[in-house]
Amino acid sequence: MRSSQRDADTAEAFESLRFGARHLLATAETQLGLLPSDTVQSRWVYQLDVLHTALDRLDELHEQWLQTRDALPIAARPGTAAFDDALAEHHAESWSYLDDWATHGKALQEINSAVRQARSPLAPLPAPAPGRRGTARG
Repeated sequence: MRSSQRDADTAEAFESLRFGARHLLATAETQLGLLPSDTVQSRWVYQLDVLHTALDRLDELHEQWLQTRDALPIAARPGTAAFDDALAEHHAESWSYLDDWATHGKALQEINSAVRQARSPLAPLPAPAPGRRGTARG
């Protein structure tokens, strides 16, 4: 019962992110290419790959759920055993991929933060003012 509730809660939490997830991944990949190599965490490439794979699998499982739901008897509505059992099975199949997002999704924020903190390649370092030295006035 607990794992079924966990699976449903995790699926519900991801739902608001699901439709923008591909855009988030594409943005992170673009940002990763803009970062100086010495600021890139080696795990980020791996984490983005895990997120891509998980999202692909979640999309496949969502399509399977829609087919399963449409094949249920007309009387199978939310709250009936037939519907609820099929949905619980879908959530159980999806959970590990949702867990991948919960575990590795932070890489998206880390990459975005690294880009915001990185010095822009378009903005040169300010040159010291000519004729000024670090002497103290007395």
